[in-house]
Amino acid sequence: MGAAQKSGSVRIGLTGGIGSGKSTVARLLAERGAAHIDADQLAREVVEPGQPALAEIVEAFGPVVVDAGGRLRRDVLGARVFADPQARARLEAITHPRIRELAAARMREAEAAGHRHIVYEAALLVEVGLAATFDHLVVVSADEATQIERVMARDGCSEAEARARIAAQLPLAQKVAVADTVVDNTGTPEETARQVDALLARLETP
Repeated sequence: MGAAQKSGSVRIGLTGGIGSGKSTVARLLAERGAAHIDADQLAREVVEPGQPALAEIVEAFGPVVVDAGGRLRRDVLGARVFADPQARARLEAITHPRIRELAAARMREAEAAGHRHIVYEAALLVEVGLAATFDHLVVVSADEATQIERVMARDGCSEAEARARIAAQLPLAQKVAVADTVVDNTGTPEETARQVDALLARLETP
């Protein structure tokens, strides 16, 4: 990871903690011309009806995980894997390789389309060991109070539940430690936008 080169696309890995505002930073980058690839969206695509991953999931977890129309019942599957590390590992072994393949294909498409910056937004970028595969790693941070407030507002959960969700993730400080750039999203939208502009300017500096 490091500075951008003069030619070719710059692949930017974008991550952060829950409630830190990854999607906000991704939107700002997209508004400035970057191609945006969302790992959550890819995860939904690879388990669409007819996709090999869905058939493997049904084989692994039973027909109860799909509805009458053959679509994945995320709530049922989530309940199965949430408290069972072995089940979660089995699911990830099915989905993660396909998500990576689809992400690589989308990045190639973005490069072919002439995008200067390609942003791959993923919550677990550091945890799954993909951070070093990008030219530049951006970690979006926010103080814990802000994270808790945002998670409560977004998910309609209690403060205790929000704290538990934050605690279940890799500590944000560990992600910050390996970042090329940290965007502090605790402040105003204007402050965050200025940091995004500074990031893009820095990427264009040889």
